[in-house]
Amino acid sequence: MHSGTARPTHPTTTARLTLRRADGSDLAGVLALLAETAGWLNRRGVRQWPAGGFPAERISPLIEEGTMYVLDGEGGEGGEEGEAGPAATLALDGHADPEFWTAGDAPEAALYVHKLSVSRAYAGLGLGQALLDWAGLRVLATGRRWLRLDCSKDNPGLQRYYRGQRFTHLRTVDLPHRASGALFQRAGGLRGDALAGALPFADLRGPLTGPPAGPLTVSGEPAVAGAEDGGSPLIVRSRR
Repeated sequence: MHSGTARPTHPTTTARLTLRRADGSDLAGVLALLAETAGWLNRRGVRQWPAGGFPAERISPLIEEGTMYVLDGEGGEGGEEGEAGPAATLALDGHADPEFWTAGDAPEAALYVHKLSVSRAYAGLGLGQALLDWAGLRVLATGRRWLRLDCSKDNPGLQRYYRGQRFTHLRTVDLPHRASGALFQRAGGLRGDALAGALPFADLRGPLTGPPAGPLTVSGEPAVAGAEDGGSPLIVRSRR
């Protein structure tokens, strides 16, 4: 089924979510979300992340550099209706892992997604899709060409998900000390013709140049299935 025509398979939601840069006060919440996701992945046999999550020294630099983002619920920090911690998080930066990306890949021509994670309390709402589309527009905003990521080399289901998001599998780097290694990229911007030319969010900040100027919101639209279920993304709008 075409991703732009799938019917919602989840109840509607009135949640309003806001994407912002993480700050020092978010560290505990980000670590808890990453640990939750890592535990969920490991219970499903996916060993990409450490079962107990990441140590603070791996995440603090991302927050200090301003490259870690959190998606808050309608009530701000703490999520919807008392849900603790962020609804989702991701890091987006120009750091190409030297064990995976070579000079021949023109690593400077891309932004790289790291630590993309959605709380299980918000699963199935298309948040991962919306965040990847937002990241794709940030690629254009910074004058780059590609949005890239690496994921588990032994997880065909996760790799199918990224293919469903219009990523192309470039190659798999099989290093014995790395669980990740399947390399994916897609062109900057949105997911090609997946939305029949319609933007999945209206960016009210003007021309796509410079760093993000304001928080991004995911408006209260019908909840939809994730890409693995053939769903379409949530509509997101930025506000000043």
